[in-house]
Formats: sequence, C-alpha cells, structure tokens
Amino acid sequence: MNLSRTRVALALGAAGAVLLALVIVSPVLLTGIPSFVGNGGEPPDCSGGEQPEDASDTAASDIPADYLELYRKHGEKVGVQWNILAAVGKRETDHGRSDLPGVKRGTNYAGAAGPMQFLISTWGGKARIQMSARFNGYASDGDGDGIGDIYNPADAILGAARMLKRNGAPENVRRALFVYNRAWWYVDQVEQIAKRYAKSGEVKVPPEGDDACDEPLVEAAPSDVVARILAYALAQRGKPYLWGGTGPDAFDCSGIIYAAYRAAGLSIPRTTFVQWPFGVKISQGSEQPGDLVFFNAGPGTSPNNPGHVGMVVSKGKMIEARCRLCGPIKVTGYESRGNIVGFTRPLQHPDVQTQLKKLQNAAL
Repeated sequence: MNLSRTRVALALGAAGAVLLALVIVSPVLLTGIPSFVGNGGEPPDCSGGEQPEDASDTAASDIPADYLELYRKHGEKVGVQWNILAAVGKRETDHGRSDLPGVKRGTNYAGAAGPMQFLISTWGGKARIQMSARFNGYASDGDGDGIGDIYNPADAILGAARMLKRNGAPENVRRALFVYNRAWWYVDQVEQIAKRYAKSGEVKVPPEGDDACDEPLVEAAPSDVVARILAYALAQRGKPYLWGGTGPDAFDCSGIIYAAYRAAGLSIPRTTFVQWPFGVKISQGSEQPGDLVFFNAGPGTSPNNPGHVGMVVSKGKMIEARCRLCGPIKVTGYESRGNIVGFTRPLQHPDVQTQLKKLQNAAL
C-alpha cells in the first residue's frame, strides 16, 4: 500500500477534518505554535534509534564543565534536548555567572530567581522547599539533598527540564520555550544558541515527534482502515491530556483511541476498562499498528483490570495520552514499560467486523 499525504488528508476529510494543535496551558502562560523543525530541510531519521547530541567546541568553551554535566544529565533523565536546556541557562544568566539581581540571591524586578530564573511562585512558593512537603510547582532536587533550592544549579536545571518537558519538549520545543518566557524573540534567541551548542548545528527532534515521520507510519499500516485510524491519532499529538476527553481539543488515554476509530467510521467502547475485554487478545510480539496495549496503571487498577491504554503505531511505539502532568499527547516507546498487561486487536471483534463489511459495501 502506498498512501500519499493527499490520500491521507482526503480520508480524514471524509471521516472528520484533521484537527489543529491545541494551545498548551502551563501554570504561568499559554500559547499554541507549530512544532520546531531544526534539520534545515534535510530528511529526518525516522528509524527511531537514539542519537545523543554531541557538544560543539563552542559549548565546551562557553559552558562551565559542571553546568554542562548537569544539562546533559538532567536533559537525558527528563527527556529534553540538553542543548535547549543549556541555551536557556545561557540566555537567562550566562550559566549562573551573571551578577544581576536575582541570580545568586533575592529576585529580579519580575520576581525571578536562580540560574534558570524561575518565578518563586512557579518554583513552589518559596526559594527553598523540603521535597517531602506538599507544594505546587517545579521545585526539584537535582543533587539528592532532599531540598529544592532555586539557587542551586543542580536543582534549578532539573526543574527547568521538567518545565520544558511539561510544556511540549522534546517534540514541540518552540511551544515549550514560549511558555518559559512569553516572547518570540526569546524563543528565537534560545533556538540559535542551542544550535551553536550542538556539534551538528541542529536541535534534533525525536523521530516520534517529527510529523515528517508520520507518512512512513501511515504507509506501513496493514490496511486502509488502519491507515485512517493512525492518521487521525497522529494528528492529535501536542494536544493536552484531559480526563474524560474525547476531543477535539483534548483527550484521555482511551478517548483518543475511541475518536481515532470513530474517524475511520468504526465504533468501539469508550473507556479503558471496557476496551480491554472488547478486543481479541493477542500475544506480545505479534502486535501491529492499530492494536491496543494496556497497562496496570492508575487508581483502582490491577493486572486483570488495566487502567491505561495506548495505540500501537509501529513495533515498540505507541501514541498515548498519559496523564495531566506527563506532557501532551505523543508517540512513546512501550517495550521498556514494566507494567504491560497485554495487547488486543479491536478490529477482530465480531461487531467491528460487521461494521467493516458495511463500510466496504457502502463504498461499492
């Protein structure tokens, strides 16, 4: 099968128009912007292999060694590009070397503090927070001392990585940066610094976050129906999680699957708890795009009553709406998850088979 983007668009148009990426809301700001493309027009690597970005000579000479280690460590730990994290540190305080108010003590005129310039309110309400306490914010313990200190580089860099991740990185870097500081000139400046810090001169987007990699996933679908299901689901990336959400602006884990099947003209159960017994069980290793993968996750769930579900888009990859604090809808890996309950194939359910026959007859 060889579905072009035109055919995919037409198929979606027949089932319901492709939806625009929703504004992402953060505790501080909100905006909605296109995914960042940093490959200068070169074809993306859609293989899915991990390729850690090497530091350029500029990065090695400009970033203090301890800061560079923290950017790389916490960037990898959280799952954001280390050079974007480092570029934020450069733009905000020159990697903590600035003597301006609020960098090493107190706050600046806007109420920001520390090497990554968090608002005290965004950090958690005060500059130093016991991590065992209850608080709302990005206060983090990057050095393992049990305290989230806004002036401690290890803590602040980890907190910044978490905030960028929460608001779209690594897939939607520009959106995440805009939330960090609501100014387009700021986004552009950080982007340029990040490119200089990378040996490749790029800000690489993971294959699962690059929409240029959607077409190979759709083309590899085992049928036209699955291709329509995948095309709809992939078009929802970047939108937020919402418990009970079935679109068009937000979804929960089962809601995006329900909506994707509906976009292909098929009706399946709405919730995870009912989707699990509905589909025909298949063994791990035999799953294919369009199948569902279930997890023992969430309140009131168990190995026999999974509470989370994703949709397989390729071997080892799924699209999921994971949770409110887990960032936007995205393609992730499932093979390393330790709480997989099992896989199902809704398309083999007798009711769905009947629906498929009606769709085929209507197309004749």
